[in-house]
Amino acid sequence: MEESWSKILKTHPESNFLQSPLWAETNKLIGHKLIVRTFEDKALYLGIVKDAKRGRYLEIPGGPILDWSDESLLKKVFESIFEEAKREKCVFVRFRPQLNNTEENRILIKNLKSMTSLDFRPAPMHLHAQNTVILDLKKSEEDLLMGMRRQTRYEVRRSEKLGITVSEDSSESAFKKFHKIQAETAKRQNFIPPSEKDLLAERTAFSPDNLKLYSAKSANGEDIAFGLILFYGKEAEYFEAASTELNRKLPGAYALLWRAIRDMKAEGLERFNLWGIAPSGAKNHRYSGVTTFKTGFGGEIVDFIPAEDIVINKLLYKLDLIIENNRKKKRNL
Repeated sequence: MEESWSKILKTHPESNFLQSPLWAETNKLIGHKLIVRTFEDKALYLGIVKDAKRGRYLEIPGGPILDWSDESLLKKVFESIFEEAKREKCVFVRFRPQLNNTEENRILIKNLKSMTSLDFRPAPMHLHAQNTVILDLKKSEEDLLMGMRRQTRYEVRRSEKLGITVSEDSSESAFKKFHKIQAETAKRQNFIPPSEKDLLAERTAFSPDNLKLYSAKSANGEDIAFGLILFYGKEAEYFEAASTELNRKLPGAYALLWRAIRDMKAEGLERFNLWGIAPSGAKNHRYSGVTTFKTGFGGEIVDFIPAEDIVINKLLYKLDLIIENNRKKKRNL
């Protein structure tokens, strides 16, 4: 299974850690049940069974991985997904393809819906960085700097003048400190952070070769910002972040991200996914502030095909829609 899994991912360079054995191991450590299926070295999906208060569902982030123009394979894969979810007594399946949101790819999804009898619905919530910024790490450092917004470039250079230092420490104690700072950040910015168990599961699964935890400190050694980078295949992700009140005054996050960009480039990675921004035109979205920060580093704004649900239990799914739509409104998503 593992050999076939890796082979399929290598033949699909658009894939990232979300459909990798490392993400499977992370979720296994957290306690989720996994469903992994490969199809003759041509397709695969990693499904994560999530037990939520609103009902059990099967999540397939950044997948399935396959040639979306192969209709017979597509039908075979989605029939398998439906049967597995039904067997697990899931209310619905939620998947978000690793496909750019282009007219051509929207037609592929439309064709998928027409060739099966499955009940597809647009998902009420996004799934894993549906809208993001991706930097091309094949560019030179000089070109990456020149591609930044002028204010961003100024903050990067100001961080050097202020003596801000960035270091990498992926020890368990560093992760526990990161969790504490992130919990404080969440209270200030009103979001739900991952648990310490989740963060330590990521550390166990991705360490030592596919993970870096960075911290930025002032010239006096005070904590300013933290950033967790995950990487797999050709892509790195700016997956989790946290900051102290000092980050409002000092450009610690700018220094940290610029250090991470240079390190990922030195690792031979080809793209850096800054992991989640507001959809275009959504000015009141809760990610609006972080969108300004991330887009300042240049790169390409990428919108993936929106998440879709496959309904299995129609009655319970109606209840789920009410809960998720209310949650989306409350969180300004």
